[in-house]
Amino acid sequence: MADRKDNDFLNGVPELLILRLLARQPMYGYELVQAIKLSTGGVLQFGEGCVYPILHRLEAEKVLASRREAVNGRSRVVYRLATAGKRRLAESAAHWEQVAAAVARVLRGEDDGSPAVV
Repeated sequence: MADRKDNDFLNGVPELLILRLLARQPMYGYELVQAIKLSTGGVLQFGEGCVYPILHRLEAEKVLASRREAVNGRSRVVYRLATAGKRRLAESAAHWEQVAAAVARVLRGEDDGSPAVV
């Protein structure tokens, strides 16, 4: 489960998951919170205090679009990917794949042993 000590390790992950889930279908904030928990088997759990600021920032950056809709008889702000969101998702996912592959190489002992360049 994600907690405060995981914040550095998980930097950028909530945004990436939000973008991916919204690529599947439009959702409102609490629905995203639940979808992250369910789709990660409970390993990652980000509360509304994490998700809503990301949604608001991405909307301000024109990565997401929103519209107030009635959902199960309640008024909700439903978010969907904008064209810029599709690009951001593709770039973020590609970067995450590179990082994950590099970490996996080191964990498997496949690194070349040369000093890291910082």
